[in-house]
Amino acid sequence: MPDDASSIRFVAKNMRLDLRLIAEMIPHGARVLDIGCGDGALIGHLQREKNADARGMEIDMAEATRAVAAGLAVIHGDADQDLAFYPDQAFDYVVLSRTLQAVERPREVLHQMLRIGKHAIVSFPNFGHWALRLQILTSGRMPMTETWHRAWYETPNIHPCTIRDFFDLCALEEYRVERWLAVDDRGLKAPWRRSAWLANLFGEQALFLLTRG
Repeated sequence: MPDDASSIRFVAKNMRLDLRLIAEMIPHGARVLDIGCGDGALIGHLQREKNADARGMEIDMAEATRAVAAGLAVIHGDADQDLAFYPDQAFDYVVLSRTLQAVERPREVLHQMLRIGKHAIVSFPNFGHWALRLQILTSGRMPMTETWHRAWYETPNIHPCTIRDFFDLCALEEYRVERWLAVDDRGLKAPWRRSAWLANLFGEQALFLLTRG
């Protein structure tokens, strides 16, 4: 049976698409905090491949324990409550991957991310995708897809948003969008790179790199 460390290495090689894209945005030697880091696959990858000072926060105790057992610097914590305890500009990059829609106060979490980090990287599933719109239109029920795969009464996603919603929030808070991507789970990005409208319709998930304006 493989040990925890070898298991984490295997997971890193098979990371979710958004985590691979996030890793590409982070330079060598960066100080990184991964909020909602799960088993630490991204952290482990950044430490090995980019010599990053990468740490994590995870609300699921079982996942946090697994990451710690693999030798990763992960603490058990809640993004809604615990980011306030970090000092200003403690990190170069603060990552929130597929967690924004599950936190209680996404606006405050983003504010804290750009207080404690020079850059924030956020990925989230796009609730504006055409397949979700079609399901709501034709069935009158909350949609179910590979990404949105739990019934409404079981899902942790309490603040689903669209790509256009997120652009609006960035404008409201005067965050600068340094880079953004809209992709499907196969990694296809065209033809959405230059059109937020097309991205909002065809992108299954979104990825934003932010700084303070």
